[in-house]
Amino acid sequence: QVQVVESGGGSVQAGGSLRLSCVASGYTYSSYCLAWFRQVPGKEREGVAYVDNEGDTTYADSVKGRFTISKDNPKNTLYLQMNDLKAEDTATYYCAAGPRSFKGSWCPHPHFATWGRGTQVTVSS
Repeated sequence: QVQVVESGGGSVQAGGSLRLSCVASGYTYSSYCLAWFRQVPGKEREGVAYVDNEGDTTYADSVKGRFTISKDNPKNTLYLQMNDLKAEDTATYYCAAGPRSFKGSWCPHPHFATWGRGTQVTVSS
């Protein structure tokens, strides 16, 4: 059974940094898409950053230049380094794992079967 568990959330002042981690277990696919999403109550979930098994990355315009997604394959760990945080980055952040391609769509795509429980990030201005 594939599982992902996030950690690293917390409270920080605007302009500060946080690094989120996501440890995956039971994931044996050689071709995959990993992602960080975030959600604020009452709003739709937003894809923040994606990385595939080739190392190709994609970012939402709102975080380009501030967030960096990376993976440590030997540790089965996905990271999201968040710098220059803003109040609007406040959300619950979720790690997700899925196939690199799904029904003709390549990573990034919205088809993720495995989700973590989320970690809260709060940025105060």
